Amino acid sequence: MRKGVTYAALGVIGVAAAGAAGLALFGGAGATAPVARCEGSRAALAAGQRWIPAGAVVMGSDRFEPEEAPVREVALRGFWIDAHEVTNAQFRRFVEATGYVTVAERPPVWPEGADVPAEMRRPGAIVFRSPADLDGLGDITRWWQWTPGASWKHPEGPGSDLAGRDDHPVVQVAYEDARAYARWAGRDLPSEAQWERAARGKAQGRDYVWGNEPYPQGRQLANSWQGVFPVRDTADDGFAGIAPVGCFPANDFGLHDMAGNVWEWTRDGFESRRQAIATADGEPVTIKGGSWLCAPNFCGRFRPAARQPGDPLTGTTHIGFRTVKEAPGPGA
Repeated sequence: MRKGVTYAALGVIGVAAAGAAGLALFGGAGATAPVARCEGSRAALAAGQRWIPAGAVVMGSDRFEPEEAPVREVALRGFWIDAHEVTNAQFRRFVEATGYVTVAERPPVWPEGADVPAEMRRPGAIVFRSPADLDGLGDITRWWQWTPGASWKHPEGPGSDLAGRDDHPVVQVAYEDARAYARWAGRDLPSEAQWERAARGKAQGRDYVWGNEPYPQGRQLANSWQGVFPVRDTADDGFAGIAPVGCFPANDFGLHDMAGNVWEWTRDGFESRRQAIATADGEPVTIKGGSWLCAPNFCGRFRPAARQPGDPLTGTTHIGFRTVKEAPGPGA
């Protein structure tokens, strides 16, 4: 049974920092229609899963955000991981095969006597709506809004649909939705350590998936926000919103979009040097990778070490997932 979401679901703001750092949890974005198509998407969709060999990953960072510390080494067995984020087409096959109803499509269940707005008693999810100006930036409810009728089928709410978006990452999926898909596929969500090892590729210690510069030689190597957040995305990277999977170069493990596009659920609860929180009973779960909603002026979190808390009870327009499988490697 779905528990009622709370206003804290608008980013688990109390877990993130206040002010600009709190805003960085979400970044911002508008419609998800692509500005440009990409040839890489077709190849990415054919890639299936990639093998990540056993080895150690040096996780975290002492140079960026406090929740990324401390730097530590974690040894891992080999595993398989999706070459790209789970797409709308893939998630649709799961729903059609199982009849699964996502969290966003179920009525919230509130304690008797709870004083909540009428719209939050209806099925829905959290949607970004770009404000007209920069006034009142301390109030994220100006652009992140509970929207009845929003779901994976209608990512921006009633009136939106998935036409032309089969190869986009599925969003508006809560944590249990992602876990349900993974179980159906005979897989799991990655641990935070697995995710970070996969994102870092074969090299250790790089700030970004591709190296130490966010925009090497001025190139955009991940789908993020350009322009003035949260009012205007100039789409310098080719996309005003979510991109089809695989539009940006893969890392040296052959994995696409390990930075930007959408944040991704892991299976681990969120902990930081400031606060330790369990996964159980709706407490935050670690999300990784940053998203197309991250802007340099508010969010530099499209990095392997970056991590944030996600509300497991709620879907949003900027969180998706990929899956892992612990099985023998190629040729075994």
